[in-house]
Amino acid sequence: MTVSRYITTLLLALAASFTVCSAEPANSVDYTPQFGGVARVRWEMATSHGMAGDNRFALRNARVWLRGNIARPVQYYLRADLCDRGSFKFLDGWVRFDASQWIRLQAGQFRIPFGLDSFRGPGTYIFANRSFIGRDLANNRAVGVQAMTSAPGIPVKLDLGVFSPHSISDHNEWSRKMTFAAKAVLDLDAVKVTAGYQTLEPDSVRINMANAGITMSLGSFTAEAEYMYKHYTNSAFRACHAYNVWADYGLPLHRGLFNRLSFQARYEGSTPHSTGHRDDDGMLVADQPWRQRLTAGATLSYAYKKMRCDLVLDYEKYFYHSNYIPGHDRGDKIVAEIVFAF
Repeated sequence: MTVSRYITTLLLALAASFTVCSAEPANSVDYTPQFGGVARVRWEMATSHGMAGDNRFALRNARVWLRGNIARPVQYYLRADLCDRGSFKFLDGWVRFDASQWIRLQAGQFRIPFGLDSFRGPGTYIFANRSFIGRDLANNRAVGVQAMTSAPGIPVKLDLGVFSPHSISDHNEWSRKMTFAAKAVLDLDAVKVTAGYQTLEPDSVRINMANAGITMSLGSFTAEAEYMYKHYTNSAFRACHAYNVWADYGLPLHRGLFNRLSFQARYEGSTPHSTGHRDDDGMLVADQPWRQRLTAGATLSYAYKKMRCDLVLDYEKYFYHSNYIPGHDRGDKIVAEIVFAF
């Protein structure tokens, strides 16, 4: 049995298990919706040609979410970005069913379970700009179904999903080539280990991807490393290797408005990367070149209950091969950002 058929069969079996889910008294369910959001306002200055570079302001995100219960085993979630650099984007809309303490089934539109840094949102970013892995290689949302398993007392979580291969802006297309993904997380409190696999066919070339990551938290110090491998079948494009390593150290503040000061550093890179879509000649092309980036920054934070305000200041230094000239979005820059989450 192929991997795709195995995953599909397992998901159908898990879905059937919900028919035995016991009913809960209606008065034991809290139907009150919960909501929250995050706004990011930034200023950037390109420094590739000196400190008198071009500038821009942007409302990078104005993201809101709503979630609640329909019944004890049924939850819903909606999320949209009211302003993503000036554009509206509907991001997530799903319904989740709890069959037992260790099996859940989720259906709708949401992020494919693959990757580590890609699962951070605007309110939990470590740096102002996402990593290459989180932005370019594993930044995938799709429409489909996902099974999530976790057993009490066992520090392992497993997610399996089957998704439409088409863009989230088009839900009407039919297809025989589905996207399959799996993600496992081992949580040992101070150490978390993540591994995943994804296979997709965005055009006519199937792409197989694997990743592994580890996060360590020791008091005020946090460090993370992630590696991703992207293979294109039939030698349609050379394999892509990507990595991301960062560290954060925070200090408590006891005077003034802010209550935490933290310092961050990140080093990352990737070989040439293709999204898997062919050009007019029917060939895959490099959507991103060989690149490396070094980021250093500091963050002032104020946190109270569920509200948080961050002042972020980062400097990004890019490295390319000598024959590549990047635009401002992919060149050296200073980024200053205000983040408000609630």
